[in-house]
Amino acid sequence: MTYIEEYYNKIISNEIIACKRIKQAYSMLVDKLHNPGKYDPWIFDEELANRPIEFIETFCKQAQGELGGALKLELFQKAKHQAVFGFVHKETGFRQYQEVLDIRGRKNGKTTELAADETFMLVGDGEGSPECYIIATKLDQSKKGFNECYKMIQQSPDLNKHLKKRKSDIYCPFNYGTIQALASNSNGLDGLNSHMVTIDELAAIKNRDIYDLMKQSMSSRRQPLLDCITTNGFIRGSIFDAQYEYACKVLDGKVKDDRFLAFIYELDDKDEWDKEEMWIKANPGLGPIKKIEFLRDCVNKAKEDPAFKATVMVKDFNMKENSASAWLRWDELNNEAVFDIREMGFRYGIGCFDLAETTDLASAKILCMKRDDPGIYVIQKYFVPQEKLNNEETNKEEDSVPYKLWEQQGLLRVCPGNKINKYDILEWFKEVRDTYDIYIPWIGYDPWHVDDSLLQTFKDEFGSESMIPVRQGVYTLSFPMKELKADLIADRINYNNNPIDKWCLSNMEIKTDINGNIQPIKGVDNRKRIDGGVSLIIGYVVFLDKLSEYENMI
Repeated sequence: MTYIEEYYNKIISNEIIACKRIKQAYSMLVDKLHNPGKYDPWIFDEELANRPIEFIETFCKQAQGELGGALKLELFQKAKHQAVFGFVHKETGFRQYQEVLDIRGRKNGKTTELAADETFMLVGDGEGSPECYIIATKLDQSKKGFNECYKMIQQSPDLNKHLKKRKSDIYCPFNYGTIQALASNSNGLDGLNSHMVTIDELAAIKNRDIYDLMKQSMSSRRQPLLDCITTNGFIRGSIFDAQYEYACKVLDGKVKDDRFLAFIYELDDKDEWDKEEMWIKANPGLGPIKKIEFLRDCVNKAKEDPAFKATVMVKDFNMKENSASAWLRWDELNNEAVFDIREMGFRYGIGCFDLAETTDLASAKILCMKRDDPGIYVIQKYFVPQEKLNNEETNKEEDSVPYKLWEQQGLLRVCPGNKINKYDILEWFKEVRDTYDIYIPWIGYDPWHVDDSLLQTFKDEFGSESMIPVRQGVYTLSFPMKELKADLIADRINYNNNPIDKWCLSNMEIKTDINGNIQPIKGVDNRKRIDGGVSLIIGYVVFLDKLSEYENMI
């Protein structure tokens, strides 16, 4: 019996409690073992499947705890290695899977496992001049994995005899191979010829450029491997979210990708977080690798400390959150409902906009309702200067968000030059009014950024009583923000699953006075934009103030 089958049998018998995504993965893998004809030209070679396991348990030694002790893989690790290395092309014998995404809770043996895999791919994979890379956002982070490799090799007499540490790499003389640590700002990434790329903590990668670059660097290898092992993280809209979504589509059968394999260890429901028997769903190494007593202490602390709970949910149970200090949790702000404005028949809407800095991001919205429908529907448009899109490097460092993609999707309007043209926002309101026949009786705005000329132009177009100033501060914003939060939690607000709205809402933090009144702030990271959230709050101030009149209109 293979380790894949052994692990799967323990899952279906409930000897091992597993989440939906792991059941999907191993159900597929067992089906491939039992029905190879369905998956032609891929077959399972048990000898190749066991080769990395035997190498790791024979030659790799403990670099932490019991120094020099034998490194023994747990059943879930052996099953994974058989899956990754065992399925090959029936004619060439080269591996099927070239990319692996492994999401598991922290302290489940990720770094040690990756160090062992890097060493195997350097020495035992039969590749000439293999280039193996450990990747992270910052070099100090990638060096942690590199140093784990080196310490593991030092503790092994057999490996230490043959592998040499040089200034910037570990070198294997008999096949000219190397292991090297790299970061997103390293020079010369374009010229790499990668055999294995390891990304430890993909969720910490702020932009996807380094991922894309390293994946493309494997194109000339016979059987390369990109291995990402990570926990969830607080950065939303990142490469992690994109890969997670892609993995779910593959597991659900919505996307066919014979070269991609995903292992997602997570809770199936957030309500399982305080049920000990469910913890193994996100922590496959619970017990022999990760101590249950430590996790129990973390959960108990989280029950008394809401800020720490967010960390436990994300890092121990792989639940999606945005920030421990955010105004809204991810599950509170996330609404994937969509609508087609052309089919809704809106007749009246409440406008709002937030200009912020003219060199930055600006947001405009129209809030609409229909008779006998409690939903509040948000039509939106974002504005950004052309110069910001042109300066790719600045954008990567500042925001790490796909402005150009959003422009292509029609979510973002680009203003020529290096400043936002305030009158473009006026033109957008006019376009929505004239295209969809939506009358806009009121438009809320922050008077700090609106000069008399712009204000008069809006009044000339929408009426002398149309413009409603909304001053920023707890007195004006606190109650509407609390109402807005309640309606977001209730999924009453349909913002058409707009990713920029989600990004801005997830970035927003709050400042609270001694009376419990709140107002929005960016927090310590000034790169995080909140303009879309601020414009929605401005709109909600007007919405609540004019609600009776608005309901009479619709």
